[in-house]
Amino acid sequence: MGSRQTYRVLAYNTSKQSENKIHDDTVARRFGFSGGLVPGVDVMAYMMHLPVEKWGRAFLERGLIEARFVKPVYDGEIAELAGEESNGVLSIEVHSCGELCATGSASLPASQPSFSLTDFEAVAAVAERKPVDANSYEVGKWLGAVPRTWAGDAATEYRTDIRETETIYAREGLGHPGLLPRVMNMVLVDNAVLGPWIHVGTRMRLLSAAGIGDELTARARVTGNYDKKGHRFVELDALVVGNGNTPLAHCQHIAIYQPREQAAA
Repeated sequence: MGSRQTYRVLAYNTSKQSENKIHDDTVARRFGFSGGLVPGVDVMAYMMHLPVEKWGRAFLERGLIEARFVKPVYDGEIAELAGEESNGVLSIEVHSCGELCATGSASLPASQPSFSLTDFEAVAAVAERKPVDANSYEVGKWLGAVPRTWAGDAATEYRTDIRETETIYAREGLGHPGLLPRVMNMVLVDNAVLGPWIHVGTRMRLLSAAGIGDELTARARVTGNYDKKGHRFVELDALVVGNGNTPLAHCQHIAIYQPREQAAA
């Protein structure tokens, strides 16, 4: 029997005012939800607490985490996280309001893979965003993101928003890894004008611990664009890069960029 970890978070919708109206109560209800969705990237940030608590800085430097979102977590509700370790793999579940909302796993591989920046093409985000269509995320297309930083007060505010209680970030001047899938979302947002859309899941292999205030961007290639049950999905394979020269994470990111209600409209 492996070790068990638990963690409780009072969930907070950080994106109520965002361009993505799936986080708006009124719009989300039109899609059949009870209210605006807490962003999947923030639920993933909650999940990251458990492996960081277990493995510390080593996880931030070479850890592997996968997350899949199956039901929404809502603003103001308690998210109950449980991690069960077996044979070096930490299985993670997130429950809220009596529902299984997310599943995932984390591990600490013995060695770090090598990724070359030259294998991932650096391109700028589009100069002018246009409404999303079939050409926005063509398979094989390289996409970039506008560089972003979370330094000083912004880094502190982010940790507060995701209810992070782990002290290693402020103590050692490290950026929270929850920012890295957030950058992956920005790849989608920075290259097209989207309607309501939903982050479905992410697999992320950490390659280096980010520093607070690092400039973050991504070099992403579209690996999938398909219809499933009326939803339009996009899949990205990317390197998240710090300060233009340090690979921070290899990410595979999946989103519904046009829910079936939107696609039909």
